[in-house]
Amino acid sequence: MADGRLAASRITSVDALRGFSLLGILVVNIAYLASGYRMAGLAEPAFDSPIDWVVRWTVTMFLENKFYLLFSFLFGYSFTLQLDSAVRQGKAFVPMFLRRLAGLFLLGLAHAILLFPGDILTTYAFVGLALLILRKIKPKTAVMLAIGLTSLLALGFVLLAVLSMLGLETAGTVSHGTAEAIKSDAAMDGSALQIIAEHLRKLSLIVLLRVFFQGPAVLAACLIGLAIGKLGVLRDLGAHTRALRGLQWVGFTVGVAGAFFYTQSAWNGAFHKFLGQAVDLVTAPLLAAAYAATFLRLLPYIPRVGAMLAAPGRMALSNYLGQSLLCSLIFTGYGLALVDQVSPPILVVIAVGIFGVQVAYSHFWLRGHRYGPVEWLLRFLTYWNRPSGSYRARHSSTTV
Repeated sequence: MADGRLAASRITSVDALRGFSLLGILVVNIAYLASGYRMAGLAEPAFDSPIDWVVRWTVTMFLENKFYLLFSFLFGYSFTLQLDSAVRQGKAFVPMFLRRLAGLFLLGLAHAILLFPGDILTTYAFVGLALLILRKIKPKTAVMLAIGLTSLLALGFVLLAVLSMLGLETAGTVSHGTAEAIKSDAAMDGSALQIIAEHLRKLSLIVLLRVFFQGPAVLAACLIGLAIGKLGVLRDLGAHTRALRGLQWVGFTVGVAGAFFYTQSAWNGAFHKFLGQAVDLVTAPLLAAAYAATFLRLLPYIPRVGAMLAAPGRMALSNYLGQSLLCSLIFTGYGLALVDQVSPPILVVIAVGIFGVQVAYSHFWLRGHRYGPVEWLLRFLTYWNRPSGSYRARHSSTTV
């Protein structure tokens, strides 16, 4: 019985951390969903007050590029749970996981074309193939490979900075000009066909960035999650208090310093943007790790917060896609068409409000359903049959 309670608590903590990550992702993504200027790497010219800049700086420094890494870490960790579950049940893991990745890819492709070209699910689908190949890797090797990938990425951005400062053209990057933002705004304010066409155009521009930069960064975070899953660290956090405290010290010192450098390069031009990206690639994972360590250490003292966040975490896929849908209905021609009409502080308020609705909806849904709606569909594609138990089963599941 005690082991059962420990397992349930462990899953709840992971789900709560996933829910916490969803909130951070939404606060970052909403700016890109609401403005063509942000998608072009520029501040919205209509919002230039001190409070607008305080919010931009805060989100960029403390949230941007941190929470998608935390979410990726959890993807790698969940991979180990799925692998262990398949072994216990005597199921063939490889074909099952390949179907899961195919489902993720199709969902991500639809998400990118219809709602948000900044989709990460398609990236997870390809990174998942790498995890499948590396599933027998030792934890230490996984960590070293993650460090190597991150270092190579950082060096790549340093090289881009040098080439740019030498006046050489760098291919494969999204245009950051005002004309690009105006063009994007006009399309996002238009019909459904115009919106989809704009999403496809943006996808064609950022594909190299996704392949050569985001993909390896996501894989590095997933490998850390895989290593943690193999070591069983999250099964007994109390035995790793010293390590968690160390992550907090290093993450909050080095991570915040790197985030400040990155924010300066992004908004003040005090440093070259590519140099800022290089520093952020190395330090953002440390700050994300510090967030996770702090959250997990605090969780036993705030059980109500953990319980509140666990429900949206259990339905993370449904809520991730739901966030894009709700934002599209607010900011694009699909609905209210408020693109570039909402200030950064109000965007944060809207993001928190959307997440609050998702928390309430997730709790309501899970009272009568075993899985979130998109999770149910992905399980169907994974196992190629109706998920066990009634679709409206009233028993929660700890199987990831």
